[in-house]
Amino acid sequence: MAVIIESVIKSNPIGRWYIELFDTMKDDNPENRVICLDIFEYAEKVELMGAEYGGDVEIAWSSEDNVTPEQINEVRQQMMAYEAEQQANLEQEN
Repeated sequence: MAVIIESVIKSNPIGRWYIELFDTMKDDNPENRVICLDIFEYAEKVELMGAEYGGDVEIAWSSEDNVTPEQINEVRQQMMAYEAEQQANLEQEN
């Protein structure tokens, strides 16, 4: 069974988005929440968190009310670019 990692897009007071991660199998306290400032850090942290469960991970996305549609779109675009880059790297290796 996959672990569910909550990924919440948030916005700081100056309008910069970030993603807060939470492993739903752990206690809900500040020590178990991880802040990611970009997609590369996000991917790294999800991989590390998932390693505890053999890489069997599901992501539950949400966003806070103060996050704008533009910020959500920016996260999506960066995620798509990251995934395309990872796919290209895999194809080069093969």
